[in-house]
Amino acid sequence: MKLFFLIPLCLLGYLHLAAQTISKEELILLTADWKGERFPDGRPRIPDAVITQAKEVGLDDVWTILEGEGYHCQFEGGFKMIHPDSVIAGRAVTAMFIPARPDVEQHLKERGQQKGWKGNTNSWPIQQLTKGDVYVADGFGKIADGTLIGSTLGNAIFARTGNGVVFNASARDLEGLEEIPGFNALVRDWDPSFLKNVMLSGMNVPIRMGKAVVLPGDLVLTSKEGVIFVPAHLAEKVIGIAAFIQVKDAFSFEMLKAGKYTPGELDNNWTDAIRQAFLDWQHKQVGKLPMTRQELDKMLEKRTW
Repeated sequence: MKLFFLIPLCLLGYLHLAAQTISKEELILLTADWKGERFPDGRPRIPDAVITQAKEVGLDDVWTILEGEGYHCQFEGGFKMIHPDSVIAGRAVTAMFIPARPDVEQHLKERGQQKGWKGNTNSWPIQQLTKGDVYVADGFGKIADGTLIGSTLGNAIFARTGNGVVFNASARDLEGLEEIPGFNALVRDWDPSFLKNVMLSGMNVPIRMGKAVVLPGDLVLTSKEGVIFVPAHLAEKVIGIAAFIQVKDAFSFEMLKAGKYTPGELDNNWTDAIRQAFLDWQHKQVGKLPMTRQELDKMLEKRTW
């Protein structure tokens, strides 16, 4: 025990690095507020229905709700995208990359190969992906020689997830990636170089994405503005409220266009007449809203307006 306390802090960081992944028990501890189903490695498994609904809500509304819940470091912008109008929504699988150090990298590669990881280390996280996942990687913002994927790995990712990626790094072969139907990527930039002097230091560990913190299993949601990471235990609540806001906004915009109510009336607490008009309106919107009739009725039961 005494020897432990004599270990320099820099070596403690190395010991964490050598761990490569955190244990299932530690991941469950870090995401202890999640009470639902988990993947075999302990990662929270947000229901598919929540992910589908998330594609219909506004990122700004999600940000506002998270702020109200006390989560102030979940959004990051400043990315380049393949398809700015295409939304990515899914469960985060995280990876952390750092500048390469030959001795450490060699040991990590040898042990990874013993555990069955194949190819270069930037492909190892891809081998963990399942349907609905989003590969989220912190490549410390490196552009030249920081290309975590090209079209080959992009195809592999999409085949496993049906989804895209979010990188604090670059990617190569933009034209090839554009040819993958349904694939999208948020990256810091595009560059023709190959990945060099970069090594994988952690898989499915907490990572930093610019100003945001990401845990494995977080709900990833993108827009033209950037990306937001919703803690798994809040995903259903946050997306449900955001969907309700979308419904209210749709009603308000229609009423404003029709000249039935003024902005002041709709921006403040609604009168009984407006509430009734909303209830009448929403019953006619079958199949047009980002939530089911049952979900909307349940939400209305909780509202005090």
